[in-house]
Amino acid sequence: MVRYVDTPAAADLLGRSNRIMVVGCSGGGKTTLSQKLASRFNLDYQSIDRDVRWLPGWQQRDRHAQRDIIAELVSHDRWVMDGSGPSTFDLRLPRTDLVIWVKMSRMACLRGIAGRVLRNYGKVRVAMAEGCKEPLPDREFLSYIWNFERKHAPIFVRNFDLHGPDVPVLVLKSRREVARFVDLIGASG
Repeated sequence: MVRYVDTPAAADLLGRSNRIMVVGCSGGGKTTLSQKLASRFNLDYQSIDRDVRWLPGWQQRDRHAQRDIIAELVSHDRWVMDGSGPSTFDLRLPRTDLVIWVKMSRMACLRGIAGRVLRNYGKVRVAMAEGCKEPLPDREFLSYIWNFERKHAPIFVRNFDLHGPDVPVLVLKSRREVARFVDLIGASG
């Protein structure tokens, strides 16, 4: 059974956590939160998109190579890992001290993507691999966001239970909850 924790408990755990996974739908704010956590707690920031999944020019890295890279990254002592891919939860969860699930509504995620495109269109974001310029979202990507909760949330829960039953999971469901959490841990700067 998943070990859900509330915000005060998660804030307390953060002081003792060396390895944090931040997961959720695209556009929900995983990267922003992960970077704040990395800065506040002096943890290495690792982006699944930048460091593992994508090669320059939006070429996807081979899945075996992705798993090898993740196995190496999770062997490090202190990190925040930003990225959802449940196919590697079996490697990540056993090494994780705390999971933060940014579980925004589909509309919040779509607004997040719209803002991200407005800010970054044609540029390479900090959480993205070299040469992967921010595109306009295509139908497939928008469908992924629209169906994320229905398709992926049950997979997350199964994987939390299977690969990290003792790992505490904080669920943040709104930008307001994220902002309160960031304020609580003193990372709002």
